[in-house]
Amino acid sequence: MVKHAFSHISHWVFDLDNTLYPPQARLFDQIEVRMTQFVMETLRVERAEADRLRRTYWQQYGTTLAGLMREHDLDPIPYLEAVHDISLDHLDRDAALAEGIRALPGRRIVYTNGSAPYAERVLEARGLSGLFDAIYGVEHADYVPKPERAAFETIFARDGVVPDRAAMFEDDPRNLAAPHEMGMRTVHVAPERHEADHIHHHTDDLAEFLSRLI
Repeated sequence: MVKHAFSHISHWVFDLDNTLYPPQARLFDQIEVRMTQFVMETLRVERAEADRLRRTYWQQYGTTLAGLMREHDLDPIPYLEAVHDISLDHLDRDAALAEGIRALPGRRIVYTNGSAPYAERVLEARGLSGLFDAIYGVEHADYVPKPERAAFETIFARDGVVPDRAAMFEDDPRNLAAPHEMGMRTVHVAPERHEADHIHHHTDDLAEFLSRLI
């Protein structure tokens, strides 16, 4: 029974993008365009090369930002402001998801590889403001991104998360590996199931999944 598997959980950690809103919203389409433009302007390269670097750095370092910082000593603040300056007009409020999150016992936090101000905007657009005890962006992990274990350790130490009493909800399977190693219950939130030893549960409907935990 799914509920029993979460009976010990007192800390609930949620990723943001494509986790607390459906991937059909395609916010990352906007973000990727802005990433590519930023790389073009900053490194003075053509669009095709900027696109290649964006993808390569994401694969190699966890985020495009981490690669730009490592390879080009980039100041992260202007980058985060630029790439997250997107429209959220087509995000819908989700009353069922809000109800499910509100009912969770214990401490609830958001932890994203994006910035905390961006996360706050998304949560407001989704009708989820005020439901979380804390919101952490990549800046709170000293710009070390998921999936690096050090990033999780920094955030969890900062918040007081006890991994063996915590659950992680995340759309990117690779970002569940470190939480699993640390002793967390892991939930992959995505349209398609990804089979891996470090994933305990899968759902394509987060609101419905949370409703089964109460």
